[in-house]
Amino acid sequence: MQDDGDRSISKRRLSKNPLLYSSLFIMLVAAYTTWVLLSRHVESRLYQQRIEKERAEKRRQSDQAAMEQLGGSELAIQMLYATPEVRRGESGQLCFGVANAKSVRLEPQAGQVWPSHSLCVDINPTKTTTYTLTATGGDGKTVSQQVTVTVR
Repeated sequence: MQDDGDRSISKRRLSKNPLLYSSLFIMLVAAYTTWVLLSRHVESRLYQQRIEKERAEKRRQSDQAAMEQLGGSELAIQMLYATPEVRRGESGQLCFGVANAKSVRLEPQAGQVWPSHSLCVDINPTKTTTYTLTATGGDGKTVSQQVTVTVR
């Protein structure tokens, strides 16, 4: 059996061991550095998301103001066109303009759309696809138009 004197000597040796303190210090520094880097990454990501939302909202407001300035009282799809042909795996664009619409819907959905006098969205069809744009006015009336994109 070990006596109390031997235990106190081994405890003193352990408490005077510089490897123990330096290892503990290095672990604390590594944990703190990891925490700082992770929190900065999360904060940067949240900032980018907020900026993207603000840009989309400003664009939406700008488009709404332009729609109001264009005037007229008829609900209409003024233009609808797309890249007529894309190669498999490539992307194209679909553009449209509407007048006096309260909402628009694009099927199949190719991104977020809203009433605009000129808005383009990226499309990535995997096969020849017919896109349908439907605009709805404040009175509930709708108008639709179609455009086909051929995939080679």
